[in-house]
Amino acid sequence: MRTLLMLPLLVVACSSTTSSNEMNVPAPSVTNMPETSVSIHPIHHSAMALVWNGHTVLVDPHDGAERYKAYPAPELVLITDIHGDHMDPATLHGLDLSKAKIVAPQAVMDQLPDDLKARCTVLANGERGEEFGIGIGAIPMYNMPDPNDPRHPKGRGNGYVLTFGNQRIYISGDTEDIPEMRALTNIDVAFVCMNLPYTMTEQQAASGVLAFHPKVVYPYHYRGKDGFSDVALFKKLVNEGDPKIDVQLVDWYAE
Repeated sequence: MRTLLMLPLLVVACSSTTSSNEMNVPAPSVTNMPETSVSIHPIHHSAMALVWNGHTVLVDPHDGAERYKAYPAPELVLITDIHGDHMDPATLHGLDLSKAKIVAPQAVMDQLPDDLKARCTVLANGERGEEFGIGIGAIPMYNMPDPNDPRHPKGRGNGYVLTFGNQRIYISGDTEDIPEMRALTNIDVAFVCMNLPYTMTEQQAASGVLAFHPKVVYPYHYRGKDGFSDVALFKKLVNEGDPKIDVQLVDWYAE
């Protein structure tokens, strides 16, 4: 089980290793932190686990339930969009969801099997909710310049801002550097996508991040049609603009 970051102290213990896409990335080791911290576990592509105050949150679990066996059964599952690298009913059916609530946009709810619909609460862009003391804000995610681009039209999917106590985590979903992203404030950790032709270039992603200045940012969801985005370039561009932003390069595609 991989643990990359625990808030609020923002301490990372790591060494270098060679990833499946031939990029040197940190190999994490677990750091003991207060129980009120959020521990962040990158899993695969768009999927991650967040553990806080005894609660496990899974984001976009997909690509087989086996990937998630190292983590406690989730109390909360967040789904951003309808595509198979975000909404995967087969994976969801392979998880222990006996105590779980699912939060998703209406388009996801509409495509879930009936047994999963019964666990699902819909949040639309701009709406807020709370589960297990975790604040959940639904943020738009869409392509530009045409917000009706059928790949990711405005209003169909959700990015999320999650509030764990006084800690705020932004998960972009599939988006470009939209005004709603650029207007974010007080973000402790951001997960920002970049993969062509579906979402952003490295330059767009860096520009978006430099508009809202998170304390820490993870490039994620960076495998596109023709391979991997250059996350090292993204890190360079972000730190040229703001050297105080901690850019975490993690191999989201290690098998």
